[in-house]
Amino acid sequence: MADEQASSESVVSFTVECGDERLDKAVAGRVEDLSRSSVQHLIKTGEITVDGRLSKPSYRVQVGDEVVVRVPAEAPLRVVPEDIPLDVVYEDDVMLVVNKPAGLVVHPAPGHPSGTLVNAVLARCPQIAQVGGADRAGIVHRLDKDTSGLILVAKDEATRAALQRQFKRRQVTKIYLALVEGRVSPREGIIEVPIGRHKRNRKKMAVVRGGRRARTMYRATEFFDRHTLLEVRPRTGRTHQVRVHLAWLGYPVVGDGVYGHRRQRLLRGRHFLHAARLRCTHPSTGEEVEFEAPLPPELVAVLKRLRQP
Repeated sequence: MADEQASSESVVSFTVECGDERLDKAVAGRVEDLSRSSVQHLIKTGEITVDGRLSKPSYRVQVGDEVVVRVPAEAPLRVVPEDIPLDVVYEDDVMLVVNKPAGLVVHPAPGHPSGTLVNAVLARCPQIAQVGGADRAGIVHRLDKDTSGLILVAKDEATRAALQRQFKRRQVTKIYLALVEGRVSPREGIIEVPIGRHKRNRKKMAVVRGGRRARTMYRATEFFDRHTLLEVRPRTGRTHQVRVHLAWLGYPVVGDGVYGHRRQRLLRGRHFLHAARLRCTHPSTGEEVEFEAPLPPELVAVLKRLRQP
């Protein structure tokens, strides 16, 4: 797939390798950050062509079709403060540590310009609006929408740069709790396989040859009949890393509808992945600090059910 950038639009083209799929579905699965409704709008306005011709969303693509997608440039997002409740674990003059709930998107984007963690942080700390950029509000790293847990927020550029250096040098320890399908064996180990974009579904990540190096350490802390509770420590920070690695190992995260089992009754509406502990060096004092976020009630309830005789 080839990508070109222009001043007024971005252009993405690809050759269909697997035919008999609706055009709107084929494009949405291959072009990152485009929802199916957005794709349908682009098709209807003539921004998507097949072999140089206009088509309909329902057109069934054929092997060898050349699809060109032109996405007009978006106006810069105007991020406004919103009074969204925050679970603040720690705060001082230079940094903030938040326990993000599942379901809350971290950064605004054209598909969700409001109701994000950035909007909430700006309401609490309006002075950090430009730290890291207008749509970042000092947030140093990210969690997937349906992953809960700890996120660091810097209140000034010097703090943001210092924390980012720690992440880059892998000096930040992040510990997740994950409930997975199956009884994990061996009970502890290291997963070290490369991760990159899925070849057919560009919204997904996958273990791929030539992907970026990724390393995840895990240890089983509790076994159930058909599930295992893991303590997971990612040593690199690839997109969806923990979920992709555990699924590749054969033990997908419970409730993960993208990389795991869609038909399961144990947990609905989110997956069982929680950033429970985080350890770093405080940018101002130089002391090692550690933060902890307890499991949210819906995950505690799942474990309680599994522990019943």
